[in-house]
Amino acid sequence: MNFTQTHERLRQELLRRIQRGTVSGSLLARQTGLAQSHLSHFLRSKRQLSLDALDRVLAAQHLAVSDLLPAMHQAAALEADDERSSVPIVSHAAALFEPFIRTVAAQSLLHLPGGMLQSVRSRVSSPRRTWQRFVAVRIQASDALAMEPLIFPDAIALLDRHYNSLIPYRPNRPNLYAVRHGAHLTLRYVEFLADRLVLRPHNTAFPVELMEVEPGETPNDLLAGRVALILNVL
Repeated sequence: MNFTQTHERLRQELLRRIQRGTVSGSLLARQTGLAQSHLSHFLRSKRQLSLDALDRVLAAQHLAVSDLLPAMHQAAALEADDERSSVPIVSHAAALFEPFIRTVAAQSLLHLPGGMLQSVRSRVSSPRRTWQRFVAVRIQASDALAMEPLIFPDAIALLDRHYNSLIPYRPNRPNLYAVRHGAHLTLRYVEFLADRLVLRPHNTAFPVELMEVEPGETPNDLLAGRVALILNVL
């Protein structure tokens, strides 16, 4: 990871923390002794930080450079001689909101046959192109009920975050998506009708839900990604 990439990963991490309310620009300025305007320019990608300023921000936020590395770097180091692909298993919040999955955010790694992910096609909106593409999440029993028998409790869902288009991946077959429903992630078949997302369960005992698309958002913004693979734990 070069100097420019380090800056971008740090900027994304700070924006994530600001969005979650764990830090603010004024608090970061007090912690680091840097001018708030200087930090604001950095957060808006208008300038970079000096090495000294970079060190101050990392120290203030209790971060190391290794924390900014994508979890895939850790996987590559562990499996340099193994013909497998590794995908980080993360929390639902990380899958929804974190463009880059830090090593410390990976709960574990999902190991897949080598080359399996290379043939997966993408359809991604521009803002999502810079996100780390593949992540995996665990599905709790309460979340799995509406999708049984396709998905069982404690299943692992592999998400392609570079497929947030409503165009079917395969003709005449509905895509299964990870959807941002409020602050939560849910798995559903999705359509867009009358300016609303229609969320359909696999289990017909559960209701179809309608989700309003908020002003300033598009339907694609609410799709965390297409579910590319389900691994049920039997």
